[in-house]
Amino acid sequence: MANADAPQKETQIPTNLRLLLILEEVAKRGVAVKPSDLIEALGLAKPTIHRLLQTAEGEGFLQRDLDGRSYGPGPRLRLLSVNTVSSEHLRTARLAILRGVADEIGETCNLAIPDREGMIYLDRVETKWPLRIQLPIGTQVPFHCTASGKMYLSTLRQNTLDGFLSAGKFNPNTESTITDPEALRVEVINIARRGYSTDDEEFMPGMTAVAVPVLDENNRLAATLSVHAPTQRHDLGGLTQFLSLLQVGATKISGLLTS
Repeated sequence: MANADAPQKETQIPTNLRLLLILEEVAKRGVAVKPSDLIEALGLAKPTIHRLLQTAEGEGFLQRDLDGRSYGPGPRLRLLSVNTVSSEHLRTARLAILRGVADEIGETCNLAIPDREGMIYLDRVETKWPLRIQLPIGTQVPFHCTASGKMYLSTLRQNTLDGFLSAGKFNPNTESTITDPEALRVEVINIARRGYSTDDEEFMPGMTAVAVPVLDENNRLAATLSVHAPTQRHDLGGLTQFLSLLQVGATKISGLLTS
């Protein structure tokens, strides 16, 4: 049901601010948003909401969800968010925290953010060891077989996870990759319970990894902080001993997002 006060509220919102408020509301909710939700939240008239949604969709800032009625962030809004968190002063502080964690652990640490097709490495501090695994900034890695990706999957709503599991074809990167949807569901549920994720040579032979969530002010996953290492130096059990260092680092990075 439309908000009866919508016409009055609409006159109070400057025209050049309305689309920005829609983008803000979609980003804030973190799930696909129906036009009726935006009408209720912003008090704008139904024709105005639909016209602005069409504009945002046409320009790539929003995109239609699978149900055909809801809207989520489009490629330009996702790129805007990446560029925002990559701004110089934020990145300087973030890298200082990341470098501190990497130095204490002695292995490569990464900050990754979710995109529609996988996790993207946003920041990275390399180990000083000559034997290292090259995954440069900007690399996109799959959800189903990486510590960061499975950490993200563990935060999805039930129906969103169901859609991912039913639609996905999970390539076997290694002999250890989980390719069965139901086995992956069990893994993701366990990750949600324990609060961290692992990769035991599932993405790449001879590599292990551990990831923890970096949360935003609404307690939603904004990124993941992870460490990975060759099995010659650390098996999975060896890496999990650094879990507390990762969690402290993730909390510090979360503070940058909420301050």
